[in-house]
Amino acid sequence: LCHIAQVIKGDNDVLLKGVGDKSAIEEVKHILDTARRAATRREVFHTDFLTPPVLKESMIVLQKLADVKAVAQGGYLQAERCRLSIGHSEVLTNDPNVVAAINISGNFSFQPCSHGDFLGAILGKGIAREKLGDIILQGEKGAHVLIVPELVDFLMSTLDKVANVSVSCTQIPLLALEYEPPRTQSFKTVEASLRVDALASAGFKISRSKLVNLISNGDVRVNWTTVTKNGTTLKTGDIVSVSGKGRLKIGEINSTKKGKFAVELIRYL
Repeated sequence: LCHIAQVIKGDNDVLLKGVGDKSAIEEVKHILDTARRAATRREVFHTDFLTPPVLKESMIVLQKLADVKAVAQGGYLQAERCRLSIGHSEVLTNDPNVVAAINISGNFSFQPCSHGDFLGAILGKGIAREKLGDIILQGEKGAHVLIVPELVDFLMSTLDKVANVSVSCTQIPLLALEYEPPRTQSFKTVEASLRVDALASAGFKISRSKLVNLISNGDVRVNWTTVTKNGTTLKTGDIVSVSGKGRLKIGEINSTKKGKFAVELIRYL
């Protein structure tokens, strides 16, 4: 009862104890303070773009508050980086003006540019990373960039090159975003356990000892939360990310007659 009372009152220490990714605590705490202001003033506040770990942890914490609600908006359904709109449920709506989209076009036929090239060009104009959402590559045509609306005019007037390619920028409606689901490769493995070191080493085709070292270095995340234990158990639907290797989704899991596990692994290409 005491715990429930503290949560209703909004005791920060109690709420933050549930944050699994400790690296996200400071940002979640700031978002919690924003929720306090939204509740007190009965206004809607919008965060900057949040990374998936911070977004996930913030949503879990905010669900414990009875007086405010939160809506995540990234510009399109599959967005990874999203802004949170926080306020009382009666005043909180999906606001199309929270996220804007810019089309960066140029002739990238002879010099293909990566996600990092577009990101570097934009950050080089002095725009902070948290003001940017996802960057959706469009192949030879360029890229679509999600951004806070107040910086649209600035970016369109200043960005003229990505790497060595001349570009032009135009604002486009969110409905015009072109997004293709990521390509994946699915295969099965039989393992003695569902530990993260076993499944991730099989999924990324690296030795188990190397995977253990990556875990020790903080380079492995499960559902965007850094894991520190090799024995962390995985389940269907979990997403495993390894720095420099990509992402892996755990598919269907079945037990074999010999007491092992037949696991479907879905590798993002």
